[in-house]
Amino acid sequence: MKGSENQTNAIKQKKGFIIDMDGVIYHGNMLLPGVKEFLDWLVTEQKRFVFLTNSSERTPEELQEKLQRMEISVKKDVFYTSALATAMFLSSQRPKGSAYIIGDAGLINALYNVGYTMNNVNPDYVVVGESRSYSYERVEHAINLVLKGAKLIGTNPDLTGPVENGIVPATKALIAPIELATGRNAYFVGKPNPLMMRNALKKLECINEEAVIIGDRMDTDIIAGIESEIDTCLVLSGITSIDMLTLFPYQPRFVLEGVKDLV
Repeated sequence: MKGSENQTNAIKQKKGFIIDMDGVIYHGNMLLPGVKEFLDWLVTEQKRFVFLTNSSERTPEELQEKLQRMEISVKKDVFYTSALATAMFLSSQRPKGSAYIIGDAGLINALYNVGYTMNNVNPDYVVVGESRSYSYERVEHAINLVLKGAKLIGTNPDLTGPVENGIVPATKALIAPIELATGRNAYFVGKPNPLMMRNALKKLECINEEAVIIGDRMDTDIIAGIESEIDTCLVLSGITSIDMLTLFPYQPRFVLEGVKDLV
């Protein structure tokens, strides 16, 4: 399906664009159709935009370099990840605290940058994000730390993420064994938590009526926009198919095949 002219015109009138990455901009290391033209249009029209991703693996610098490898050039300050949101949240809750982390560079650096120290003995928090170094031993250690009193935090509630050849388990799937074994529920900071949306609007210097969120997931991107009173645009280039829309009690304001429909 292709968005109607009324839909695309309504989206193009927005001042600020909150854009998911996986499934919207790329799948793994494959740039999706129309992305370069869409980003060129945003710059030409002097639109404000932020890449808001629930992925916590990479730092903004790494995300910038990833797009550069796809011949997309943007500033690193346009990225806002669930790792950065998690670090901001923990710093506001317990300044200069400590954490045991199951996660990669994006999460570790974000916590270091707000003054957190790494602690595998008696941390304030056990923090879990996407990680290629996930292991039984690390999960076992995390379980015992939580049982001793550490609070359990997830960077995002995504179960899966899209890659070139299918899907991979994301944070909610990785943290589930710790929740089940301890009987403790994690607190998830990423989308659809309104914290992420408010921080995105601050970066854009926009009010909610002036912005639109473009994402591929009904359970994070679209519900995050609805609960934050921001217009929502679902693209079918990622996790969600058109047939899946009937499974949800809420609907997006706009539905497009991909960002290519906007250009």
